[in-house]
Amino acid sequence: MSLRIHVLACCFGLGSWVAVNGLWVELPLIVNTLPEGWELPSYLTVIIQLANLGPLLVTLMHKLCPGRLKERAVIYSVLSIGVLACILLAFSWDETTVVAAASRSTAFFILTFFLALVDCTSSVTFLPFMMQLPAHYITTYFIGEGLSGFIPGLVALGQGVGMAKCVNATQSSGNLTEEDMYIVQTQFLPPNFSTEVFFFFLAAMMCISLAAFSALNRLPRTFELSTENLVPDTDTVASVCSGLDNHGAVTEGENSNPKHHSEESGQARPQLVKSGHSVFQLTFIYFMVVWVNGATNGLLTSVQTYSCMPYGNLAYHLSAALASCANPVACIVAMFFPKRSLVLLGVLCLIGSVFGGYNMAMATMSPCPLLQGSALGEAIIGYCHMSR
Repeated sequence: MSLRIHVLACCFGLGSWVAVNGLWVELPLIVNTLPEGWELPSYLTVIIQLANLGPLLVTLMHKLCPGRLKERAVIYSVLSIGVLACILLAFSWDETTVVAAASRSTAFFILTFFLALVDCTSSVTFLPFMMQLPAHYITTYFIGEGLSGFIPGLVALGQGVGMAKCVNATQSSGNLTEEDMYIVQTQFLPPNFSTEVFFFFLAAMMCISLAAFSALNRLPRTFELSTENLVPDTDTVASVCSGLDNHGAVTEGENSNPKHHSEESGQARPQLVKSGHSVFQLTFIYFMVVWVNGATNGLLTSVQTYSCMPYGNLAYHLSAALASCANPVACIVAMFFPKRSLVLLGVLCLIGSVFGGYNMAMATMSPCPLLQGSALGEAIIGYCHMSR
């Protein structure tokens, strides 16, 4: 029973961000086909941010009409929309319409909005549902959430976008001698499978998540725990926040004297107050959150074609795919080896800002950035793109 629920929780987490992550890793192939060209990431960034309307509506419903919103029904709805949107993308992602005398990827933008709506809304619906299960299953859910970016990245690497080979070609124009009739040209190989197949793969992952949720939703109610039972009491929170070791906590059947428990709790509370962050520290933390999220999810993603594309399709493809893999790997590592040092977080933020600054500088210099045409330039831009 436990192993089965761990598998279901992991599969359920796959549907959290798989659609948006899949769009970003497939962008190196899409950007050469759709009429927006290199401006496509900027459009996607705006559309994905607009999709935060979903979690905003869920939050407002909880505040204005408490108890009226059934989150299980919302999860069924958003996952079904995700499956349908992925299938429709497979058939119509390259369809264009004329808007204001210009060709636009209207179908792609509309379906992207619905996919982003699914993923953004999952942040405020999936986790509350998982909190109805014992706490150790939430970790498994987060692993599945990380895989929602890791798996599409691996699939995109297997797709092989941007691979090239040198072939002999015949030059047919002009009065040339026989020696000049044959030249060597670079020919880009087609991907191992098409964009349509990739979108069907995303639809399959969404179906797996929907099936896993349906199975979790049918678990015996005697197995579930209410959300209230998962909220630790004040004493436990104080003990955890004050940094007490596990052997200092009071457990059932071991030193369960209420008076002793009260004394330890009283000592823990002063420690909690003393360990609270100052106004300066809180300001620094919030600044890092705003800066990192703004740069990663807005600024750098909107110019990634300008920073990576001049180095070639292969560099752009590998940067996008490996970045999608690096992000969940880093999250999983941080989950098992948490470090709460503000100094360490500040250093990491500074290093990431340097890499991001290099990305922005190369985007500004596009289409002729530094070290263009060299393996070193491709490696540096790829590493900076992954490190953001």
